[in-house]
Amino acid sequence: MSAEKLVVPRRSLLYMPGANARALEKAQAIDCDTIIFDLEDAVASAAKTQAREQVETALAQHQYGYRELVVRCNALETEWGLEDLRTFATAPVSALLFPKIENAAQIQRIKRELALLGSSLPVWIMIETPTAVLNLQQFADDAAVTCLVMGTSDLVKELRAQHLPSRSNLDYALQHCVMVARHLRKDIFDGVHLDFRNLHSLRAACEAGCAMGFDGKTLIHPDQVPIANEVFGYGDSDVDHAQAVLEAWHDAAAKGSGVAELNGQLIENLHAEEARRVVAYARALALRT
Repeated sequence: MSAEKLVVPRRSLLYMPGANARALEKAQAIDCDTIIFDLEDAVASAAKTQAREQVETALAQHQYGYRELVVRCNALETEWGLEDLRTFATAPVSALLFPKIENAAQIQRIKRELALLGSSLPVWIMIETPTAVLNLQQFADDAAVTCLVMGTSDLVKELRAQHLPSRSNLDYALQHCVMVARHLRKDIFDGVHLDFRNLHSLRAACEAGCAMGFDGKTLIHPDQVPIANEVFGYGDSDVDHAQAVLEAWHDAAAKGSGVAELNGQLIENLHAEEARRVVAYARALALRT
């Protein structure tokens, strides 16, 4: 399988509250990579049924173009979760996202319910409790689980911790989850930035998350999208450099050499692999309509 087929741009993942019909309509014009239709945290208990119906209508009526569509269901342990799953099991979405996942039994139940409906939709899971962080490798290896999403707001609450601008108190949890995701070869996305009007601190959070290894960032406001796209994406200079690396690598390989040189820098196989990913990422974005 080529690198292009493996790369799915998910720099910005925007939560859209299912109870807000106007927001669901406006999402058609927001330049995010993924829309997460939220039936859980962003929806009051009294509005759960309405939100479910409005998301179902939006999927039927609106044109979201290139954007990947995901529905965040309520947990199956709640009174709304099973109906959420049943409503969207065969809907035109890419995956279903489930909150508060802590063990394999929860994932097995989700899979059973989807199978009963003839659905093989990928499952995304939220990591938002200490138990989930500590046991992640034990249940996230399930083949049905394709992406991991950090729920840092709930994690801070469960830890009885505080929201710090640096998030240094979450370093262990975040790094551990990224490590597990890389071990399992699955994408993982950073948690939301609650101070959504402070774009300076958002940029700092995105840069820290990108440096840590996250594939993208979950967002709660459209104004956050451009910064996430910039930080978690690649600029023209990045793509040009990647192409130059590949040219140098191919020239060296043609001469039977296992290393190459570019502008005084040694180029090895690991650099070529990363360059292929950058080029594939850029091509995937260019091909979207």
